[in-house]
Amino acid sequence: MLKLYGGAFSRASIIKWYLEELQIPYEFILLDMKAGEHKQPEFLAINPTGKVPAIVDGDFQLWESGAILLYLDEKYGKKPFSLEERSIFYQWVLFANSTLATGIFVEANREKEMPRLLTPLNEIFDRQPFLLGDEFTVADVAVGSILGYIPIMLKLDLSAYPAVSNYIQQISQRPAFQKSISA
Repeated sequence: MLKLYGGAFSRASIIKWYLEELQIPYEFILLDMKAGEHKQPEFLAINPTGKVPAIVDGDFQLWESGAILLYLDEKYGKKPFSLEERSIFYQWVLFANSTLATGIFVEANREKEMPRLLTPLNEIFDRQPFLLGDEFTVADVAVGSILGYIPIMLKLDLSAYPAVSNYIQQISQRPAFQKSISA
């Protein structure tokens, strides 16, 4: 069984969300970060940087939430995609983990970056329910997790971005989101 290592209030919840969406059985191993369990040799053998999340899937080990999302999609996703289609997923996952997260969660960047990032997202969600059209994908987990944390952690005013607000509300009602992110 796939093992997911994480800490309380860590990005492991994003991986949980996607595992729940895919309906993949997994064992969640909660590391006590305050006690330094992530710095013990057993975990450092999985991720030498000592950060979570990380997974062990059989003999395969992987860390970094974006890489894990893409791996899960490639291995357990519902249908095969072309190189070009997968590259679009990579684009959105990398965007979420670097550009969007930094623009939203680094306070010094927020005033300048929020309009630049949320305006095009608002336009996308004004046209379609999900990032890539009518179908929920790994791209929605990556971007949706960052956006979904805004009302939970930051309480920012999103009134200038009604379609983004609607998207956040829509994804936060998904059972897998509720079981993992909202829990």
